[in-house]
Amino acid sequence: MGDYKKLWWLLICILAITFGVLGYFGKEVYREAPPIPVQFVSESGQTIMTKDSILDGQTAWQSIGGMQLGSIWGHGAYQAPDWTADWLHRELLAWLDLAANELYGMPYDSLDEQQQHNLKFELKKAYRTNTYNAETGEVTLSERRIQAINEVADYYDRLFGGDPEFSERREHYAMKEVTLPDAERRARMAEFFYWTSWAASTDRPDGSSTYTNNWPHEPLIDNVPTTENIVWSIISIILLVAGIGGLVWGWSFLRKEDVEPEAPMKDPISTFKLTPSQKALGKYLFIVVALFVLQVFLGGFTAHYTVEGQGFYGIDTTKWFPYSLVRTWHIQSALFWIATGFLAAGLFLAPIINGGKDPKYQKLGVDILFWALVVVVAGTFIGSFFAIAQIMPPEWNFWLGHQGYEFVDLGRLWQIGKFVGIVFWLGLMLRCILPAFKVKTDKNLLALFTASVVAIGLFYGAGFFYGERTHISVMEYWRWWIVHLWVEGFFEVFATTALAFIFYNMGLVSRKMATAASLASASLFLLGGVPGTFHHMYFSGTTTPVMAVGATFSALEVVPLIVLGHEAWEHYKLKDRASWMSKVKWPLMYFVAVAFWNMLGAGVLGFMINPPISLYYIQGLNTTATHAHAALFGVYGFLALGFVLMVLRYIRPNLVFNEKLMRTSFWWMNIGLAMMLFTSLLPVGIIQFFASASEGLWYARSEEVLQSPTLVTLRWIRTIGDIVFIVGAVAVSWQVVKGVFFPGSDTAQDIEDEGLEPALEHGKDYCCGGCGGDTK
Repeated sequence: MGDYKKLWWLLICILAITFGVLGYFGKEVYREAPPIPVQFVSESGQTIMTKDSILDGQTAWQSIGGMQLGSIWGHGAYQAPDWTADWLHRELLAWLDLAANELYGMPYDSLDEQQQHNLKFELKKAYRTNTYNAETGEVTLSERRIQAINEVADYYDRLFGGDPEFSERREHYAMKEVTLPDAERRARMAEFFYWTSWAASTDRPDGSSTYTNNWPHEPLIDNVPTTENIVWSIISIILLVAGIGGLVWGWSFLRKEDVEPEAPMKDPISTFKLTPSQKALGKYLFIVVALFVLQVFLGGFTAHYTVEGQGFYGIDTTKWFPYSLVRTWHIQSALFWIATGFLAAGLFLAPIINGGKDPKYQKLGVDILFWALVVVVAGTFIGSFFAIAQIMPPEWNFWLGHQGYEFVDLGRLWQIGKFVGIVFWLGLMLRCILPAFKVKTDKNLLALFTASVVAIGLFYGAGFFYGERTHISVMEYWRWWIVHLWVEGFFEVFATTALAFIFYNMGLVSRKMATAASLASASLFLLGGVPGTFHHMYFSGTTTPVMAVGATFSALEVVPLIVLGHEAWEHYKLKDRASWMSKVKWPLMYFVAVAFWNMLGAGVLGFMINPPISLYYIQGLNTTATHAHAALFGVYGFLALGFVLMVLRYIRPNLVFNEKLMRTSFWWMNIGLAMMLFTSLLPVGIIQFFASASEGLWYARSEEVLQSPTLVTLRWIRTIGDIVFIVGAVAVSWQVVKGVFFPGSDTAQDIEDEGLEPALEHGKDYCCGGCGGDTK
């Protein structure tokens, strides 16, 4: 550990404590998840539904796209209703009407204020009272409640079955006409929706709150924020302020200025002879931008469905390409191209770490990994198509079709293939990294980089800890290990360390500064990032301690983002350190954009939805989509594209970036993203927030709100930002395609022949971050 012993021990202690917290309260999720009763029975003992039938309904819901068509407990798509909130409100209204007719002989709306008040009191008592018998595993339902359930189930059967009466509503919800053809499976799916609403309206045995911490907001039964929700929200804000203050003081008094090394006369990385495996990376860069362009156009297609739910400018597209499918493809293509950009960056760095040479069969491994990636992408897209079209047999859906869970939609077989590919990438990386540990030199930066590579390779496996019929609360716990911990945690550490490696090998920062900064950044990111996983699970059937941990640590996640303006400035200044840095100006500009969107998208817009009291009202609204777009593309998208441009610059040594294309790509994508967020998504989300706080989540996601003239206009306005963004995306993609396939089309006349001499004249510091320059 040497000079970095304190930083290493700090990182190790943070990992031990935070993963201990994540694991301990993970057991709480298993232990306190809402029960799925063995059966729901009537007061006369008749079986209404069973645990198996509810889980059958869960699999039916997964097969139509699951979270890509509406949401459950607030997680999923934003166009159709949240089925939990929608079912609950409809059932409550049905119960009130049934009771009013029984007691007063007229509909509920015709009663006077006192009669309505009396019925609301009885309604709350009927729904909030927990009749679950833990010994028998049964829940007893009143005849009136069973009748209300049957009324709502009939409505759902007609909605998902293609009843012409609800054609306009299906269009507004962006549903295809016959969403689920099998009547039996529709009945089972209705039972699953009912169970999620039962958990959201029934108090836990201790009577403190419902199983979902009183979510969703439903005034009819006093589903309102709990005391703990408010307390931990205030605590999280206090911790955020304290954390920012502490970081500023620490930054001011503890940060040591590092003497910048003199920049070399020539880019040291360019002096390495390209290895066969590095030359083979061109096809990776092409697949990145190919999937990127596909994702961008699918995003525009998906967004258009929010205003024309069953077509595309008059063309009926919903039969084969419904909203749930194109949204699945949109998200999956994003994950694939961003991950591929990161993998390509790692494969480019690996031979440099190995002293500028490939291990035996490294190129073969790179080629095999590429084609395996193509197979997995194709399988994912084809499988989800057949699943949502209801062509695939139900028993195959989970394995080959659609898991139904946002961000991990791909069938389990393709998920296994993706994991095997990532582990194979890990093997290719370690073949180059491990020999560098034998060299007697400072290997702290290399050790941290290796740890991040191993984490990326293995943590995706968390997705195998749940199955097709796993309790949805347990599934959510493991799903967020992937979406939050794998992506937002370890990819962040990998990116920070990879950039440090690149800048160190360029001779622009000292090894000491690169190592210390990477260790400190990793500690800061993971301190809040690991337990902060729980901020996604406040209302997913978890208890108050989970909310407390999530609120506390998710506030700390935002703290390190406050200094990213300084990081952006440091990256921006690098372009002036040496004349040859002009050749990597645009990758650096993309890294500057990453720092900006990390601060705004992950920091400001992320914290907007992090406190429990905030998320209580806006979970499942377009405020979440605002954060998701700004953070996923703004941070990881720009970062992956920056890596692509950096790798392209070195594997095509004579390439000079086209200034017009690059300026267009950089500014149009940044401006387009900002327009998309602040002229459409965020205003829609704020209007929905008022609707949710005043009437309930069911209302914020209702036709009345989503199809109001104001919101329709705002969603149309998004088209402008989308078009601006698409122009930028096509520009950068065309630059990459030209660079990969036509590298001679944009070259400087006086460029030197790079990539041919061994790195001997630059000495130890500029040769290799891994080998320490001992190949000199």
